[in-house]
Amino acid sequence: MAVADLIGAAVGVMLLVIVAYLLVGSTLSTAEIVTNAQKAAALQEQTQLRTDFSLENITTENSFINCTIHNTGKEVISDFKHMDAVVYDRSARDFRLYQYSTDGGPGTWTITDKGTEVIHPSELDPGEAYQISIQTTADSPAWFQITTGTGVYNSKIL
Repeated sequence: MAVADLIGAAVGVMLLVIVAYLLVGSTLSTAEIVTNAQKAAALQEQTQLRTDFSLENITTENSFINCTIHNTGKEVISDFKHMDAVVYDRSARDFRLYQYSTDGGPGTWTITDKGTEVIHPSELDPGEAYQISIQTTADSPAWFQITTGTGVYNSKIL
């Protein structure tokens, strides 16, 4: 009987060690995940604070809004497919979203001239400027806004 008690106690201690190992392991894993998420959020915020751009030389022609986007920040702007243009149509009293397209077309915006790029082709480096064109479906565009993938935006009244 004493041997059975001894074996039962040993199995109980082993189970206790296994449960403790799982509990400590899951706690450490959770702490690591939270730490990585906080680092990613801080990096995202830092990128957002260093991103800035201006909209210049704005012209409208038929259904096109043409302008120059000038990177005045300290971050490279390159995620164009996640940049959006929003146009307010005065006659419809409605906001319309235009997504980036390399081909252009109604309801999209596109880069029409990248100028003379030397470093980082197809990326808008600090100090560089691109010509962009928004082909609106609005009858009477009155205002537009460009928003980067990090949430930085600039807008102009037409």
